[in-house]
Amino acid sequence: MAPRRPPDDTTDLFGPPETPPAILAEGAPLADRLRPRALGEVVGQDQLLGEAGSITRMLARGSLASMILWGPPGVGKTTIARLLAEAADLSFVSLSAVFSGVADLKRAFDEARQRRRMGRRTLLFVDEIHRFNRAQQDGFLPVVEDGTVVLIGATTENPSFALNGALLSRCQVMVLKRLEAAGLEALLARAEAEAGRPLPLDAAAREVLLAMADGDGRYLLNLAEQLQALTDPAPLDPAGLSQLLAKRAALYDKDREEHYNLISALHKSLRGSDPDAALYWFARMILGGEDPRYIARRLARFAAEDVGLADPSALPAALAAWESYERLGSPEGELALAQLVVHLATAPKSNAVYVAWKAAQAAARETGSLAPPAHILNAPTKMMRELGYGAGYEYDHDTEDGFSGQNHFPEGMARPRYYTPAGRGAEAGIAARLAEWGKRRR
Repeated sequence: MAPRRPPDDTTDLFGPPETPPAILAEGAPLADRLRPRALGEVVGQDQLLGEAGSITRMLARGSLASMILWGPPGVGKTTIARLLAEAADLSFVSLSAVFSGVADLKRAFDEARQRRRMGRRTLLFVDEIHRFNRAQQDGFLPVVEDGTVVLIGATTENPSFALNGALLSRCQVMVLKRLEAAGLEALLARAEAEAGRPLPLDAAAREVLLAMADGDGRYLLNLAEQLQALTDPAPLDPAGLSQLLAKRAALYDKDREEHYNLISALHKSLRGSDPDAALYWFARMILGGEDPRYIARRLARFAAEDVGLADPSALPAALAAWESYERLGSPEGELALAQLVVHLATAPKSNAVYVAWKAAQAAARETGSLAPPAHILNAPTKMMRELGYGAGYEYDHDTEDGFSGQNHFPEGMARPRYYTPAGRGAEAGIAARLAEWGKRRR
């Protein structure tokens, strides 16, 4: 077995830059050669592994619980699981939900039961655990509940959506963060020390390299390894680096959590009247491959829900931008949507119609069988006129200022107030008119 590395003052995701352990195959990727060999060497996850971290306290108590490690790629989920098994003196068994099925799970459970009979417990690590279906996830319940295995699941998907409630109730969810610039810079320094030479980059290109990784430590080290293989020692500038290496694709999945996170960010930036932030999130969604028609639909909804009658032109503008995109397509039509984003962000806001509609729906559900008052019913037949339909109705256009003040709610129903204008933008005028009509109605 390879000797353990001594502790190091620096904490970085892939550990101090010493000779790679003998157990690694010759030619192993740089990311594997620099993997941490102790939990204290993992960087960027102090909320879990720092002195007051959740996992640190758990280990100190001697009670390692089953958990779900949720975080983006390249932040150390697999490494943490391996090191947890070592720290807790458990047998480490690894499965991937991509390649494993029910037979693999049953075999792993049976082997864990045998170890337990011999006094040895098992840490079962399941990568991409969200890829197991609900029935397969249910298979973990008995072995987790009776302590046959300590389950460590790794996922890039929101466990609230990807895992069933029964499994979540038996596991703690540990959230791992994307690596910040300081942690990524530490990785580059370790890679350079391991190679014995600096990367061929000028200062500006080094910053671009960190941005290319987008918080993914493994991807950063893969980029660094490509740079270390260059034979020309001349430092690259940002343009030369961009020609040589590809930027990591932004995290975005059109039917998973990131989709909902970004549309939520766009919506709330619009509501907060922040056109710059709204344009940023709109651009993030477009660059991530989102269908602009979906965004157009959500913008139209926003115009009705959050701008409303404070700016009556907002909804027609939304429909016009949507139609413009349909006619122009991408990328030309995206400008029409960008214009709409700025329009909505800078418009006065009112959700008064939205609130009124919700209140009216609730009242309609409660009083749905009440008949309209007779005076506002049509009377097309003699019998209906004899029954009083339409009797006493005042034609509003024949009254002063076109307002009769008659009651239009069912008889016996107290007059409610659903719509209260916000008093911003065009709704200020609406509020004044309603106030005057209210006085005359009383």
